Amino acid sequence: MEIEDLRVDFQLPDGPVPAVKGISFTLNKGETLALVGESGSGKSVTSTAILRLLPELAEVQGTIRLRGEDLLTASTRRMRELRGNRIATIFQEPMTSLNPLHRVGRQIIEVLSLHRDLKGRAARNKALELLEQVGIPEPARRIDSYPHELSGGQRQRVMIAIALACEPDLLIADEPTTALDVTVQAQILRLLKSLQKRYGMAILFITHDLGIVRHFADRVCVMRYGELLESGTTHDVFDNPQHDYTRMLIDAEPSGEKAPVASDAPVLLSARDVRVSFTIKRPLFGPKVAFEAVRGIDLDVRRGQTIGIVGESGSGKSTLGRALLRLLKSKGQINFDGINLSPLDAAALRPLRSRMQVVFQDPFGSLSPRLTVGEIISEGLRVHHPEFNRAQRDAKVCEALDEVSLDLSMRNRYPHEFSGGQRQRIAIARALVLKPEFLLLDEPTSALDRSVQVTVIDLLRDLQARHGLTYLFISHDLAVVRALSDHLIVMKDGEVVESGSTRAIFEAPSETYTRELMQAAFAPDLG
Repeated sequence: MEIEDLRVDFQLPDGPVPAVKGISFTLNKGETLALVGESGSGKSVTSTAILRLLPELAEVQGTIRLRGEDLLTASTRRMRELRGNRIATIFQEPMTSLNPLHRVGRQIIEVLSLHRDLKGRAARNKALELLEQVGIPEPARRIDSYPHELSGGQRQRVMIAIALACEPDLLIADEPTTALDVTVQAQILRLLKSLQKRYGMAILFITHDLGIVRHFADRVCVMRYGELLESGTTHDVFDNPQHDYTRMLIDAEPSGEKAPVASDAPVLLSARDVRVSFTIKRPLFGPKVAFEAVRGIDLDVRRGQTIGIVGESGSGKSTLGRALLRLLKSKGQINFDGINLSPLDAAALRPLRSRMQVVFQDPFGSLSPRLTVGEIISEGLRVHHPEFNRAQRDAKVCEALDEVSLDLSMRNRYPHEFSGGQRQRIAIARALVLKPEFLLLDEPTSALDRSVQVTVIDLLRDLQARHGLTYLFISHDLAVVRALSDHLIVMKDGEVVESGSTRAIFEAPSETYTRELMQAAFAPDLG
């Protein structure tokens, strides 16, 4: 593929907005080229322009050639022939890319029917073969599953099967591993590498995670604000970056470590033999089955401490966090500042809620789109401090925004008007306005660029130092956990596999599972 002087402008009512500003690069057969940069750099707009799937308000200029054929001048019918056939795509979130109403087998067969004219038994056999190639366990059973019945890694494997059904020349992978655990991420990248060798296809890999790029790509193009700032072999760009922005991206890794709290610091939250079970009903009048997600966990969180909880999806991390705050029903005993929470009902828990707050993974999903930032942050004040008048609430909102380094004028704007990092700061401000003692941080940085992650981590450290906050930090990003926590708990299948000081576990993990997590996070073997 050859791209020459590609420009994309969005024609908006207040004037054109340039998204891609005259970039040029080539991609050779069998090669992996990584497009890297922060959100808003133009990476995904570039890939969407290649597929000719930009909205009508986008004006595209330049040349995009695939095997010498200009895609920008190709007819709509010709582009339909090329998409899914010669050019395939894998998106970031497979759950939104797969049709929830159709079984995964049908979705693979649809591509084979459209582009390879395979029907009936031949199409189903080919779909089974593809599911086996991408490592889906029990493909004969999984072919009739719906997307929601599969794990995140399995759904992404189905997306890869669909993308590779017609053995494309070019695979565009747009943040295909961002939402996955480090072990699953390594598996998906190894799979892509092996399939690339088998089919000899080129891969355009779009990501903001330079840790992956270092191990996966042959060449790198660095983008910022729609411009191509630097390009070269992965080795050259990482070992000898020429542009200041490239150096900033490479250096934007969470660093430092948190000093442990005193061993005699008072215990703020304790848990004994915590268990959480869910009842799953089988379809078509099948029996109900109990599934134990958290199995007998003991935990002590001291004031000023940050306990990191790591593990793969399904390990029980988030379930444990919600159970500790009594957001889920659980068995066992949970004490907060000497108060036994286990027998308390919702009304009795309400006075304690202001002392225990949560910051979720996706700030866009957890912030109401219908409320202004000021209304979102003041909502807790209206519940827990009804004695405050409007002026007092506004003063508290301004104070919270100042704490997270946001301009006070922003309180009259809506969540969609902010970047991901700013939205996460708003979510933190919403929690802080009630002056809590304990914060549950559930994957608060996983959806953010590395450079934005660093600023959020610095903010959380600063707030903890200023207010003596206590954190329970849940994440699958081990680099972030190492930088922020002083005690670490490793979970698998609802149980604690390993527990101890963060430094000790990172320097000398005693369990095989912990070592596998470390290997996948910091030195993945991609074959």
